Amino acid sequence: MTRFVLGRIGFYTLVAVLLAFFTIPLLWLVTAPFTSDPTYEVSVPDFTLDNFLAVLEHPYALPSLWNSVILAAGTAVLVVVLAALAAYALSRVRLPGRDALLYALLLLSSIITGTAAMVPLFQLAVELNLIDSQLGLILILTGGLLPAAIFMLKDFMDATPKSYEESARVFGATPLQIVRHVVVPLVRPGLATIAVWAVANVWGNFLMPYLLLSDVEKQPAAVITYTLYTEGGQANLSMLSTFGLLYSIPVVLMYLFVSKKYGFRFHGGIKR
Repeated sequence: MTRFVLGRIGFYTLVAVLLAFFTIPLLWLVTAPFTSDPTYEVSVPDFTLDNFLAVLEHPYALPSLWNSVILAAGTAVLVVVLAALAAYALSRVRLPGRDALLYALLLLSSIITGTAAMVPLFQLAVELNLIDSQLGLILILTGGLLPAAIFMLKDFMDATPKSYEESARVFGATPLQIVRHVVVPLVRPGLATIAVWAVANVWGNFLMPYLLLSDVEKQPAAVITYTLYTEGGQANLSMLSTFGLLYSIPVVLMYLFVSKKYGFRFHGGIKR
């Protein structure tokens, strides 16, 4: 009995420590923007809006958030569309070495990351005149995310019944109509999974935009955050905390939307 009580006490103590470890930074992020002179400690805010006014007066803060939205949305759309078409083709067409190809793509995308391939990617962007281009950055980010997206989405395609497609084909539906009106509604949870995953990867990406976008007016929020320091190199806590809170809001809204829509139960929609 004593061992059981001590075990429960230790368990709840560990849970409390972990909760504090993750909760305290969030409390600081929520309270510091409303504090006149924030520090690294969590304190009761005096509920001032001066920090938000300073962010609004910053010439690149809010435009950078819009740039992040453009990059994340553009990449997510391309990844979802291309991964859906490729995953459907690989799921329905029997090709020699198909599974080996999928595992090779996943393995290579895990080993050769964007950091490892930065030099050839930068050279490719130079040759194609895509330096300082948001479209070029979107294409490069899409290429990096596609292999894993195809691998994940293929499982959803494999779980959809082929009888629905056969019925649509009998009534004269074209392959693209079958994909649009039959397959896509069945794999919407999978498409939502890929979209959220792509947005999360792009939203916090710093290295690629930093190297490929030299125009500060085109840089996303992840890069602009790097500039919110004083001339002496010290962190401007009032600006960083306020901008960090604004930077987090779109991700939270995306989480709430997807959670309400799917409840994060990303599984197939039809049982065979």
